[in-house]
Amino acid sequence: MARTILITGASGFAGGHLIEALPADVRIVGWDRSLGATQDPRVTWRCVDLLDPRAVGEALAEAAPDEIYHLAGAAHVGQSFGAAEMTLATNVRGTHYLLDAVRQQRLASRILVTGSAMVYRPSTEALDERSPIGTVNPYALSKLAQEQLALRAHDEDGLDTVVVRAFNHIGPRQHPSFFASSFARQIAEIEAGIKAPLMRVGNLEARRDLTDVRDTVRAYIALMAHGHSGAVYNVCTGVAGRVGDILDTLHALARVPIDIGTDPALLRPSDTPVVLGSHERLTRDTGWRPTIGLDTTLRDLLDAWRATVRAEHRQA
Repeated sequence: MARTILITGASGFAGGHLIEALPADVRIVGWDRSLGATQDPRVTWRCVDLLDPRAVGEALAEAAPDEIYHLAGAAHVGQSFGAAEMTLATNVRGTHYLLDAVRQQRLASRILVTGSAMVYRPSTEALDERSPIGTVNPYALSKLAQEQLALRAHDEDGLDTVVVRAFNHIGPRQHPSFFASSFARQIAEIEAGIKAPLMRVGNLEARRDLTDVRDTVRAYIALMAHGHSGAVYNVCTGVAGRVGDILDTLHALARVPIDIGTDPALLRPSDTPVVLGSHERLTRDTGWRPTIGLDTTLRDLLDAWRATVRAEHRQA
C-alpha cells in the first residue's frame, strides 16, 4: 500500500515544491484554507483551519498519514510586527492542535515541523544547532514556541518529531512580499510596461543565507527518511549573500534600463544584519547538500515572474 503523506500549508510556496519533489508512488493529502492550485492526481485536497481543533482532529483521522510535513503558518518576519497576535496564533496554537490530535489518536506518524533560523540570537558567525537562542521579533518568538511544542511532544508524549530550522529559501512562485521575489516581480512588471522603470527597495546591507526552495524541500524529504527523532536541524547553504548583491544580479538580468530607489516603508523595525548557518548536522545524518546555485535560482525566479506577469496581462 502506498504511503500516505499529509502536508499542511500544501498550496504554499514550499508546499507546492514539496509536492513536486515527492516520489510518484505516494498518496498525498494536502491541507489548506483554500483548495490548492495543483492538479497533481496524487493529491487529495482538504480545506482545514488549523485553529479549529475539531476540524484538525476529524481531518487527521480521515487521512491517517504515515508522514506529516507541517509547513503551514505565518511566514513573514516583517509583517509579524503588525500582526503579532495572528502570527502567534497560527504558528503556536495551530501546531499545538495538530500535535495534540496525533497524540490523542495514537498515530505513529513521523512529523516534520518546519521552524526557522530566526530563533537564533543574532551573530556574525555561522550558526549551528547549539548556537544561543534569542528571538528579536514576533515571528521568531512564534517559531521558537512552535519548535518547543514539537520537542516536548517527542520527549513527553513519545511522538516521532523532527524539527527544522530553515534559513531563507527562495525560488519560483515565492510571494512578492519577500525581498528577492519582490525584486524579480518589479523587474518583470517594468519589462512588460506595467510599471514605471523605478524599483522600490528596502535595506540592501543585510546578509542572508539563501537556499533554493527546491533544495530546501529535498532536505525535508531527506530528514523525513533519515533525521533523528527529537533532533533539530538547520537547512541552509553555509554562505550569506548581501541583499544588495541579489538586487545587482537580478538588475543585470533586466531587459530594459531600471532605476533603483529606497522605500522607507520597506525598512523593518528590527532587521538582523547577518543570518548565516551551518548544515553540518544535516549533511552528516542525511548526506544532503545544496545543489542549485544562487545565479540559477535568481534566473528561474525572474523567468517565473515574467511568465506570471505575461499571463496576468493577457487576462486583463
